[in-house]
Amino acid sequence: MKKVAILGATGLVGQRFVQLLSSHPFFEISALAASDNSSGKKYREAVHWQLETPPPARISEMVVRNCRPDFEADYVLSALPSDVAGPIEAELAAAGYVVFSNASSHRLDQDVPVVVPEVNLDHLNLIHSQKTKGKIITNPNCSTTGLVMALKPIMDKFGLEAVEVVTMQAISGAGYPGVSSLDIMDNIIPDIKNEEEKIQREAKKILGERKPDRIEPASFSLEAQCNRVPVVDGHLLSVFVRTEEKVTLDEVVRALAEFKSLPGLKLPTAPENPLIYRSEPEAPQPRLHRNSGGGMSVSIGRLVKVADRQIRFVALVHNTIRGAAGCALLNAEAYDLLMG
Repeated sequence: MKKVAILGATGLVGQRFVQLLSSHPFFEISALAASDNSSGKKYREAVHWQLETPPPARISEMVVRNCRPDFEADYVLSALPSDVAGPIEAELAAAGYVVFSNASSHRLDQDVPVVVPEVNLDHLNLIHSQKTKGKIITNPNCSTTGLVMALKPIMDKFGLEAVEVVTMQAISGAGYPGVSSLDIMDNIIPDIKNEEEKIQREAKKILGERKPDRIEPASFSLEAQCNRVPVVDGHLLSVFVRTEEKVTLDEVVRALAEFKSLPGLKLPTAPENPLIYRSEPEAPQPRLHRNSGGGMSVSIGRLVKVADRQIRFVALVHNTIRGAAGCALLNAEAYDLLMG
């Protein structure tokens, strides 16, 4: 079993890491780390547990540590807030740890890949440009993850000229305690700090072309508008696409169905069907469909052909699983199999 340390273990994404690793076939939690306020406490005392299944008894009794490079661990999974993650992750990489980060701090660094394995697994090779003893590998913003998964088969078959996306993002995306109840109840907030810029930059990096020492961003135009809505989990995206080639709905549905999870790799966190097309007129919905594929599948519906080279659709991604902890864990599994 490979040993894994979790940074930011008391937050919502850190809790998802604990949940996903509780019965993992070849990773085990060896250390939990968080802020100075939590350090020295048993995990059950430090965490305000928010998930539907309790943490394993062994993990509950573990003592939370500081985020210092002295873990007995093969890999580090980081759920640290972006405002503190940057220097901590860099220190760990310098000390020789392979860090799989959910934070935005290093996503746009020239030599750091932003990876969604089904979409751009080959970008992992960018780590060979990193000069540190260890490495940093990131996954994207939670909405970006769902967007690029939906766009990848369309781009491969028809090309992309322009994309516009409007997001309706769950409150768990803001962490815990997150958005004030007086702000979000009976309300929609049409602004999430830095979210639109993250989507626009990260999606084009993920769907770009790998060069020896960098990623050449994709050339299609991309605009985003992000909204916070009173849903606990599950980001819904309304996506408008202009393609380079003419499309038919049957071809799009076929391309979505043929988009499979990393054939031959058999990674335990990878869903059998990363994209699920739902033809029901009222699908997808966060409450009904966010846990598809164990929360790792993106559901797509409301597919409409607007013109010969224009379509629109709705995509749903579970933001704390596929959009955060699950994607980072899948990156760690892929790295371990291919490079570990």
